[in-house]
Amino acid sequence: LAVKDPTAVERANLLNMAKLSIKGLIESALSFGRTLDSDYPPLQQFFVVMEHCLKHGLKVRKSFLSYNKTIWGPLELVEKLYPEAEEIAASVRDLPGLKTPLGRARAWLRLALMQKKMADYLRCLIIQRDLLSEFYEYHALMMEEEGAVIVGLLVGLNVIDANLCVKGEDLDSQVGVIDFSMYLKSDDDIGGKERNVQIAAILDQKNYVEELNRQLNSTVSSLHARVDSLEKSNTKLIEELAIAKNNIIKLQEENHQLRSENTLILMKTQHHLEATKVDVEAELQTYKHSRQGLDEMYNEARRQLREESQLRQDMENELVVQVSMKHEIELAMKLLEKDIHEKQDTLIGLRQQLDEVKAINMEMYQKLQVSEDAMKEKNEIIGRLEDKTNQINAAMKQLEQRLQQAEKAQMEAEDEDEKLKQEYVNKSESLQKEFSQKEKQLLQLETDLKIEKEWRQTLEDDLQKEKETVSHLRIETQEIINLKKEFLKLQEKNKQLKRICQDQEAALQELASKLSESKLKIEDIKEANKALQGQVWLKDKEATHCKLCEKEFSLSKRKHHCRNCGEIFCNACSDNELPLPSSPKPVRVCDSCHAILIQRCSSNVP
Repeated sequence: LAVKDPTAVERANLLNMAKLSIKGLIESALSFGRTLDSDYPPLQQFFVVMEHCLKHGLKVRKSFLSYNKTIWGPLELVEKLYPEAEEIAASVRDLPGLKTPLGRARAWLRLALMQKKMADYLRCLIIQRDLLSEFYEYHALMMEEEGAVIVGLLVGLNVIDANLCVKGEDLDSQVGVIDFSMYLKSDDDIGGKERNVQIAAILDQKNYVEELNRQLNSTVSSLHARVDSLEKSNTKLIEELAIAKNNIIKLQEENHQLRSENTLILMKTQHHLEATKVDVEAELQTYKHSRQGLDEMYNEARRQLREESQLRQDMENELVVQVSMKHEIELAMKLLEKDIHEKQDTLIGLRQQLDEVKAINMEMYQKLQVSEDAMKEKNEIIGRLEDKTNQINAAMKQLEQRLQQAEKAQMEAEDEDEKLKQEYVNKSESLQKEFSQKEKQLLQLETDLKIEKEWRQTLEDDLQKEKETVSHLRIETQEIINLKKEFLKLQEKNKQLKRICQDQEAALQELASKLSESKLKIEDIKEANKALQGQVWLKDKEATHCKLCEKEFSLSKRKHHCRNCGEIFCNACSDNELPLPSSPKPVRVCDSCHAILIQRCSSNVP
């Protein structure tokens, strides 16, 4: 036999239990009156079944204290996917009696049922399988087709009206146990199948009407939005049409005016052409002779202009390169200044540490001197105590000798009187008391000596530690000296870079002066070209006589125009000629401003 997958069996069992609980809840609610309270047993069993369905295949999450396995994580994710669920999540978080995530999840399920949107919320959650994979295993009920079936079954709960009090209910400590006795068949259930079929048909019609109403509301809202946008676009088109009509009227008026002006200009040009044809034929011969020299001058000036423009382009490229080099040098200078400031800050900090170390060294040196003085005093005290112990030992020896002598005397004086014997006994008792006192003093001196030795050992340890700190401080001072040397080297490099920067700035200034001179030359050439191109000639009707000899112009007395002052001379008066290196023939010069004269061939052409 083929072995069934235990997870598939669990999913099938949970799906069947969900079907039974939802069916039993709808049937009992319709018979009970549709409005349900939180104490209604089928409703409680429905929430228990939903909790088991949501817990199936849930991943175990690690926390600080223990492993956590709760359904609040995926339910909390709904508010990000479905904006209308934010109100439920906020109200669940604000409930004062809930302390555990499981209690919040139970409150969330109850609020979603009261809103009649549990199916919508869970449908949004099931669609996002990639997000659910963070909370559920791949074989969980919510990740398989059974989850979609349960969501479809939850749509039928929209016919139920639930009035649940979540605030005062203890949802944290409830035990979710499924009561199977509610779903066992009885004789009454078998007899009421026809009634259940009618109720199911009515519920299907109600769900269809609600879904149709929801779709119609969405289409109406979209049509309203389209109508508003069409009205706005219509008003804009009407305004644009009025503006376009006004523009057409203005353009028609301008067209009539331009046509009338065009006819007048044509009449004038025809008369003018007839008058100028005679002059053109006469001046054409003179123009052919003078044009050759002018073309050569123009070519020479054009070549010089190209050379100057090429030189200017080269100078601009060099200027761009120098500017980029200057920016790079400025950046390098800023970085060097930043490094120097940071090293200065470190030097200041190291100097402060050195001062603190010096102060600590002075304090430790003073303490060391004080401890050495104390050691000397204690050594003197120990020497005195040793002398005292020697004296006590000598006294003890003397006392022993005396005791021996006394014993001998006692043996010899046994025959003496009892009075002398009694005196001797009294003397021996006093000596024993003194001996006991001396022993006590010796024990006290030995304890003092041990204490002094321990204190001396601690002082030697402190002295060793101070020596180690002094060695560390010497190493740090050596490092500070090395840093000072590096700082001096960096200062020298900074000075060298400043010198290089100053040299480059001087070179840039020289280049700028040369560029300014070349720009001035180019501007002079441009002004000369403009003077050649922008002259306005007098009409032939106005220029009828020479300015110098005041004789009338004719074929023998041709007209010559000064391009600088605008005067017109005849060829007899403008006899001053000047040789130019750019032209093979000498040119005529104005008598008043000494500028080059240009011979006129027609009324409007130089």
